[in-house]
Amino acid sequence: MADPWLTIIGIGEDGLAGLSEASRKALADAETVFGGERHLALAGVGSRGRAWPVPFDAGVVLSCRDRPTAVLASGDPFWHGAGAVLAERLGSDEWIAHPGPSTFSLAAARLGWRLETTICIGLHAAPFERLVPHLARDARIICLMRDATAVDALAKWLTDRGWGASLMWTLEALGGPQEYTDQHRVDLFAEEVTSNLVAVALWARGTQGIPRSSGLPDDLFAHDGQITKRPVRALALSALAPRPGEGLWDIGAGSGSISVEWALCGGTATAIEAREDRVANISKNAAAFGLAHRISVVTGKAPEALATLEAPDAVFIGGGLDRAMFDAVWSRLAPGTRLVAHSITLETEALLGELEQGHGGQLMRVEIAHSAPLGRYRSWEAARPVVQWSVTR
Repeated sequence: MADPWLTIIGIGEDGLAGLSEASRKALADAETVFGGERHLALAGVGSRGRAWPVPFDAGVVLSCRDRPTAVLASGDPFWHGAGAVLAERLGSDEWIAHPGPSTFSLAAARLGWRLETTICIGLHAAPFERLVPHLARDARIICLMRDATAVDALAKWLTDRGWGASLMWTLEALGGPQEYTDQHRVDLFAEEVTSNLVAVALWARGTQGIPRSSGLPDDLFAHDGQITKRPVRALALSALAPRPGEGLWDIGAGSGSISVEWALCGGTATAIEAREDRVANISKNAAAFGLAHRISVVTGKAPEALATLEAPDAVFIGGGLDRAMFDAVWSRLAPGTRLVAHSITLETEALLGELEQGHGGQLMRVEIAHSAPLGRYRSWEAARPVVQWSVTR
C-alpha cells in the first residue's frame, strides 16, 4: 500500500498498552488525531487531539487530506464505528486501519459464547424494538448500550414483553482496569450501573418470539380491516421471493403487513398508501417490529407517488390496479424485477387476465374458507376469492 495519510485505529480501555507497534507509530507521526474525548485521553495525544463534532461529521477528517492524520475509535472501527463512514469517502490508497477487539468480541470472550452464533446489535442510537426480530427462546444477544440509564429501561422493556425470565449480564468498561461484569434476571434487575461504558448480554427466556415463516398472524398488526390476510399474504410473499438487501414497492399498502414481512427477510420496503389513518398504522407496525429503519412510508397514490422513488427489486400491488397504473409502474421496472398483483374485483381480474396474455407470468385464483358456527353445528364460511398474477419483467 502506498503511504496512506489516514490511519484508523481501534483503541480499548487499556489505552496505549493495548495498541500494536504500528498503531503507536501512526499516533506518534500524526499531525492531528481525531476521536472522542475519552479516546484522546486514553491515547495521551495532548494538543494534537481534536474531539469529534456532534453530530458526527467525516468532513473534518477529510479537511486534513494528504497530511498525517489518525482517527481513534472504540475497538473495531468497522463494527458500529466510524471506519466504514470514512472509507466510503476515500480511495483505497488513502487509509489503513489497525482494529482492536470489538466490545462484542470482548463480551463473548468473558461469557464463553460462540460469537458466530450470537446476535450483535447496536442499541446506543436505536430503539429497543430493534430486538424484536431476534428475540426467541435461548437466543444469545449482545447489545451496545447508550448509557447506564438505558440498561434499566431495557430491563423494563423486556419484562413488559414477556422476557422477564431472561438472564442479563452487564459488562462495564470491558478491557480496562475498571472492568466489571455482573449477572441478573431481567425482571429482578435493580442494580445501579456505575459506568456509561456498558454493554448488555442477553440469554433470552420467555415467550416464543415471532415466527420466521411468511404469513404472520393478523392480530400482530395494527389495522382497520384493510390487511392482506395471513394465508393470502403467505402466498404473496412466496411469489415476491424476498432476498436480503432487496427493495420492495408495496403499492396500496393498507396496514403495511407485506412491507413488514419483506423487511423481516432482510430487505427494505417503501409502503405507498393514500389514506393518512392507514399511513399511521403502517408506521406503527414498522416501529413495533423494529423495522422503522427498513420501511419508509409515502403518503399518496400510484403512479404519482412513485416519481421520486428508486427502482425496486419487486413490486406488490394489493388493490386499485388499473391499466394506467400498470403502464406507469411497468415502465419503471428493470429487467428481472418481480411483480405480484392481487385482485378481488371482476374488473381487475379481467385486467390481470389481459396482462397475463400480454406479458406472461402465472395467474392463480385462490379460494379460502374457514369453519364458523351454523346454528348448533359448524360450516364453511368462504372469503372472497383472490386472483394473483405474478410475473418477472
